[in-house]
Amino acid sequence: MDKRIIFAGTPDFASIHLQALLDAGIKPIAVYTQPDRPAGRGHKLCPSPVKALALEHGIDVYTPLNFKDENDIKTFEDLNADLCIVVAYGILLPQRIIDAPKCGCINVHGSILPKYRGAAPIQRSLLDGDQETGVSIMKVGLKLDAGDVFKIATLKIDDTDTSGTLFDRLATLGAKTLIEVLPSILDGTAVATPQDESLVTYAKKISKDESPINFNQDSKIVDRTIRGLSPWPVATTTLNDVKYKVFMSKVSDVDNEGRTPGCIVSIDKEGINVACSTGCVKLITIQAPGKGQVKASDLARSRKEEFSVGTQFGR
Repeated sequence: MDKRIIFAGTPDFASIHLQALLDAGIKPIAVYTQPDRPAGRGHKLCPSPVKALALEHGIDVYTPLNFKDENDIKTFEDLNADLCIVVAYGILLPQRIIDAPKCGCINVHGSILPKYRGAAPIQRSLLDGDQETGVSIMKVGLKLDAGDVFKIATLKIDDTDTSGTLFDRLATLGAKTLIEVLPSILDGTAVATPQDESLVTYAKKISKDESPINFNQDSKIVDRTIRGLSPWPVATTTLNDVKYKVFMSKVSDVDNEGRTPGCIVSIDKEGINVACSTGCVKLITIQAPGKGQVKASDLARSRKEEFSVGTQFGR
């Protein structure tokens, strides 16, 4: 493909799309990504996954803080691109940037638009108990995630999905869909459909304040809260004043026996069955302070006095 394409993205989700372009023989003329950020215990500056991949393939990388500087806008315009592909870039594009490429800018968004515009569509879909999610290939405009949509691809949300697995599945789907629709966008034959504004919902950014598990809810809600917050910021609960992180769970078939929500009802090979307002949730993967992730059943067996039947989480 002889078209001049710019790619703008930052996290792993975006790097999977960049890799798909490269695998299809489409090498961007430039990559835009967020500046290096401190990471790890040493707070050493680290490149984004997109920057690391771009440098590996000899692609020029630009890392403006934003596009408020005239020089950054002029640099972008001077690239004389045919199209800019935006995937989880994390920086809002002004109108001059949107208008610079001949075919404009397109975005890969992790939801079935117009549902879940905004920062956390994948997590919110899981937290809300949706049975289906997907990706939308859309035009970029000034209004957040409101552009006309070229194509939507969907997938079923599994009972075992966490936000992490759903990110991976949607990244793969998004990359495949992008490659499929890209030729028709570049040759001008793709048709974009306006979003129905009456169906718009927003997916607000996930906060660490959402981490504490509330067992005074139905077991299905508790379960999808745990999976929806995994691997970040991770659901938490306390037991005997010790704070635990819970990474994986499932709705248990064990009866809650009328116990107070948060009480341990039983422990089996698969996990710890905890009473909810309705039913039980089974905690499967858990992490104690300063330790690694382990099977909840193994941790309970190693600390029998702490994890005894009737002991209550969340107190």
